[in-house]
Amino acid sequence: MPPSPRPRPLARPRLYERLVERLCEYIRETEMRPGDRLPPERELAASLGVSRVSLSQALVALEVQGVIEVRHGDGAIVRRTVSEDRVLALLRDRENRRAEIIEARQALEVKLAELAAQRRTEADLAEIDSALALMRTEVDRGERGVFGDEHFHAAITRAARSRLLERMMAEISPMIMETRVESLSQPDRPSASLAGHERIAEAIRSGDPRRAAEAMRAHLLLVSDVAR
Repeated sequence: MPPSPRPRPLARPRLYERLVERLCEYIRETEMRPGDRLPPERELAASLGVSRVSLSQALVALEVQGVIEVRHGDGAIVRRTVSEDRVLALLRDRENRRAEIIEARQALEVKLAELAAQRRTEADLAEIDSALALMRTEVDRGERGVFGDEHFHAAITRAARSRLLERMMAEISPMIMETRVESLSQPDRPSASLAGHERIAEAIRSGDPRRAAEAMRAHLLLVSDVAR
């Protein structure tokens, strides 16, 4: 007789998931409301007995769910209150989707970069340069460069002049923003992402479709690396 199947052991929740749960409990137990500020990261990490790196991962997870907003110089601000069960369910669902989002970006944005190198105008190049300058300013201020990153990819999409691809990008843009925030929250990632943008922009400026596509593909491989 074949052996009877045994139930698989439950997966142990990862540290950052436990931290997400504990932070949601803290927000609820202290009756925090939208606009209230969480304690400084150093203080929170010490209270929870974890490293600031681990705490930062949990805060990013809450940020992409819209529970908090991390403001440069102001710390983490509560945006809305949600049960920890709901947050964890959304978090795990997003993790399952992350690979699909990156696949979609690779399929769409590599082609968009190639088309942008062929079709860009001087006005398009000026818009791309403006987005690069915005991200450079953000990074120089110690920020993550989220807005500059968003404007850069949007400028390339417009320069490609493909209405269908532009509509497809618009459909997945909220999911892209989640992965953007996660990626740019990794240590040293903003400066590396900016350098990748500069290589893409130079290839588009030179009118080299193949080099633009390769630069975009390399950049997307970088941003897909999100540590947990």
